[in-house]
Amino acid sequence: MKLNLLSCDALRPDRRAIANCITELSIHGNASLSNELTAILLEGDAVDIQVDDKNYGSALRALRKLSIDYEIIE
Repeated sequence: MKLNLLSCDALRPDRRAIANCITELSIHGNASLSNELTAILLEGDAVDIQVDDKNYGSALRALRKLSIDYEIIE
């Protein structure tokens, strides 16, 4: 499944927690790539990630917990 991460609405977003979440959820889990994607997301640009279908429910819960707005692409 593909997710489009739109923005983070947290007052004080936790960069490390967001990067770890992206690393755990993404099929292409890579710490350095996740840090770059986190920086892009927090600057206000959308980020696409590919999520394994079996992690779908937990992925959406984790994103909501971090106050990340998302849309499901496929």
